[in-house]
Amino acid sequence: MTPAFVKPIFTATLIAILSVGCGQSTNAESADAAAAAGSLPPGGGGGDKSLQKKLADPAPEGTQALVVETIAEGLSNPWSIAFLPDGDMLVAERSGRVRLIRDGVMAPDPVPGAPAVLAFNQGGLFDILPHPDFMENRVIFIAYAHGTRQENALRVARAVYDGDEIRDLQPIYDARPVKDTGHHFGGRIVWGPDDKLYVTIGEGSRYKEKAQDMTSSFGAVIRINEDGSIPDDNPDFGDGALPELYTKGHRNAQGLAYDAERGVLWSNEHGPRGGDEINIIEAGANYGWPAASFGIDYNGARITPFTEYEGATQPVHYWTPSMAPSGLAVVRGDAFTDWDGDLLVGGLASTALHRMIMDGDAIVGEERYLVGERIRDVRVGPDGAIYVATEFRNGDPVGKILRLTPG
Repeated sequence: MTPAFVKPIFTATLIAILSVGCGQSTNAESADAAAAAGSLPPGGGGGDKSLQKKLADPAPEGTQALVVETIAEGLSNPWSIAFLPDGDMLVAERSGRVRLIRDGVMAPDPVPGAPAVLAFNQGGLFDILPHPDFMENRVIFIAYAHGTRQENALRVARAVYDGDEIRDLQPIYDARPVKDTGHHFGGRIVWGPDDKLYVTIGEGSRYKEKAQDMTSSFGAVIRINEDGSIPDDNPDFGDGALPELYTKGHRNAQGLAYDAERGVLWSNEHGPRGGDEINIIEAGANYGWPAASFGIDYNGARITPFTEYEGATQPVHYWTPSMAPSGLAVVRGDAFTDWDGDLLVGGLASTALHRMIMDGDAIVGEERYLVGERIRDVRVGPDGAIYVATEFRNGDPVGKILRLTPG
């Protein structure tokens, strides 16, 4: 069944509005005029446009005392933490290095055999995911920027990590088409309860309209089998749509986590200037970008007159101004019992770890911890402790892996 949002969204008028160009001061004016004239789809749009310019106060600093232990330091842009069932940890650095932490000590040399990575602008080595049967098959999945500055894409590969090296690297999926920008790759991977891989793919920044192009994987969460083939029960986005699409209408999602107790796949994504989001990922849904957003362009021009759009799935939560979310985890286990079920989001621009206080599926509060730390990834370890990866934006080797427990 084709999702209702896919068909009506791109009328000629709306395409013209969105392509006026972020950065053109007439963007908002032409959009408002079209809306007032009734030339947008009947029933399309709505919401409070002033929300795109209304700035919220920062969340308060949290009151839970934390014991902060440094597990590893001297890292250059650590972008992902992966826990292996034998107790080892693998840390992905942006440059393409994979670092091993064993018995609480980081090995001095990177793990051999990592793929060649395009470390360009926002591109790099994004994520490492161990197979659920890792102890039997030693398989890991790796998401990274691949190609050249002129032709690149997010790539997902399958490999074997034998405890000493990465080998038998096999690419299983490339985002399509290739692009000529170094921005907005996405790059988070999750193993779902249906034994499928879910992968976030950004829209390339310059190509934001492709988030609504069903012949492109830009601005999507895709769903694939572990060998890269396409499940036959993926949602149908219409004639000519890519079969791997699971959701569309995203900007650049850099957080993805499956919540087994709720049965929910959570994501977070970067908005433009404002409009960062937390979403519940549901098959066939369209999350609206760039037709709907709570953000504006970086120069202050409005990208769209709409904060909501007919048929689009609204975010569970949004931030204005931006806090630049990266990394997402669901708190479970015995260590943080008072936080059970809450979400944790790393903040790049906000330089903090955000605790999203939950009541069921609803976010009812927010606190900040580790204020002053640029958080790239956050995970809940097998021991119930919270692990975060911190970085310096320009890549100086001052990144750390921190372990948090209640004080």
